[in-house]
Amino acid sequence: MGRITLNKVTKSFGETQVIPPLDLTIEDGEFTVFVGPSGCGKSTLLRLIAGLEDITSGQIDIDGVDATAVPPAKRGLAMVFQSYALYPHMSVRKNIAFPLRMAKMDQAEIDRRVDNAASVLNLADYIDRRPGQLSGGQRQRVAIGRAIVREPAAFLFDEPLSNLDAALRVGMRLEISELHKRLETTMIYVTHDQVEAMTMADKIVVLRAGFIEQVGSPLELYKSPRNLFVAGFIGSPKMNFVEGAEAAKYDAHTIGVRPEHIAISATEGVWKGRVGVSEHLGSDTFFHVHDTGLAETITVRADGEVSFRHGDTVFLTPREDVLHRFGADGLRIG
Repeated sequence: MGRITLNKVTKSFGETQVIPPLDLTIEDGEFTVFVGPSGCGKSTLLRLIAGLEDITSGQIDIDGVDATAVPPAKRGLAMVFQSYALYPHMSVRKNIAFPLRMAKMDQAEIDRRVDNAASVLNLADYIDRRPGQLSGGQRQRVAIGRAIVREPAAFLFDEPLSNLDAALRVGMRLEISELHKRLETTMIYVTHDQVEAMTMADKIVVLRAGFIEQVGSPLELYKSPRNLFVAGFIGSPKMNFVEGAEAAKYDAHTIGVRPEHIAISATEGVWKGRVGVSEHLGSDTFFHVHDTGLAETITVRADGEVSFRHGDTVFLTPREDVLHRFGADGLRIG
């Protein structure tokens, strides 16, 4: 079991409150991602759950039991940090087994758990190697293995892929998602990368300055962002925002339209503009269109076969059925 509940949890450093009163429930077996810009409080929140930071007020329950004053080692949680923190002189086997040896577990049980973790993480062929003989992705798997053998109620990941290159990040993202499907254990994952959040999460918690802006599934946040902040943060490339007379046509202070919901044409459309930089990604092309009179730049996502040159005049037509409307307060309308 791994249900975690935060009731009116706050955190202050001196006179500075970094986590205002916050309520959140993470269900057993759920993959929850905390996402937001740097300094939004996501890592601090994770450390509060882990017990690595003391909360200022409120209560944290783990499986219905008040864990607020319980030390980290007794909370039944396992944390995987951004840094691998492996012992360079130890083999993979000894690194994975280390927390069990510290707990003075029976050697036969240690061997069983280590072998099982190595199998799950495809590390069996590297079990006798040292960290210096492994790739970055393999070392991160060893760090995850050290968490798995503890058989925790929940795994806590603090930006675990930040030190990997782009290709390894994609591979490890898939591996961690697959691991969650196999173990069916609660996982809380912190990242500033909204692509990681969208592709991995059952539930996303969007944070800004310690406040929860919205909680929901990736598609809920994508299709129905609660406010301008969430609308601009979730989605890549980010949503286009238009104000003024064009927004007023839709009884809104601001309208938002995603790049993939704008048609681009050389002959006709609602908005006229000039092509600036084009980003060709193979299956897709992103056109950055200037001089529309709407905003500095409108980004359009088109099929990779569509071809316009820098400086070409183009016409853009937004899909009205998927426009997002926001009031002067920044909140979603309808």
